[in-house]
Amino acid sequence: MSAVVFLLLFLAIADVSVSVPIDNEYNIDESVGDSKTPPRPKADFETAVLYDDIAKPKTLSRNADPCTAKGCKWPKSGSYVYVPYFISESYSQKERNIIIRGLQSFNVSTCIRFVPWKCGDRDFIYIENKDGCWSYVGRQDGGQYISLNKGGCLHQSVVQHEVIHALGFNHEQVRSDRDTYVRILFENILPDKKFAFEKIETNNLGTPYDFNSVMEYRNDAFSKNGKLTIVAKCNPNLKFGTAKEMSANDILRIKRLYEC
Repeated sequence: MSAVVFLLLFLAIADVSVSVPIDNEYNIDESVGDSKTPPRPKADFETAVLYDDIAKPKTLSRNADPCTAKGCKWPKSGSYVYVPYFISESYSQKERNIIIRGLQSFNVSTCIRFVPWKCGDRDFIYIENKDGCWSYVGRQDGGQYISLNKGGCLHQSVVQHEVIHALGFNHEQVRSDRDTYVRILFENILPDKKFAFEKIETNNLGTPYDFNSVMEYRNDAFSKNGKLTIVAKCNPNLKFGTAKEMSANDILRIKRLYEC
């Protein structure tokens, strides 16, 4: 089963919100400078290890400690964090608009500003129609891919999910304090997907575990037998993992990490 299908097991499929308009600056030619397209990132999908929807370079490990304490935060300039991006020409204008709306949704309540790539930008996000929905965690050294496959990833919740990975955040159910809030039923998880539930060290930024986070798995994600794989300790019958957009805690974490 493809990574797209797996991702959609725990991310809500929703129409893109039209409450965030497309700014005029995004309706013009996004190619700025002497070169119209950036160089393709060196760390391509074929040279990375894919963990669910997270791509990790083989030469780096960022699970031992929060990578944001080791240089993977995007730099701040004045009051804003400018993140250059380039959207592959393989997308139609309608598909590009979906992606742009997802990027611009961060403008509303955070200091993150996605700006079209221009010649000279060394670190940037290259959004490409690859196999599945995935991203690296945090800023890489140079260009980095976000894969948004046309076959299932072009929804606001998915765009936000992968962008939040690129800003330096991991999934909710792997955070360091998760055992206080949930039980992971490994006996119900597909053997080759158990790694996606391994707890890691995370900087939780003083925010609580959030069942409404766009970074939370469905409670039956990667089930091998139709049974639950994640159970909320506060309410074993609680259904979660169907967020259609960023939660208040998702936004708060971004603001705290980047000191918005």
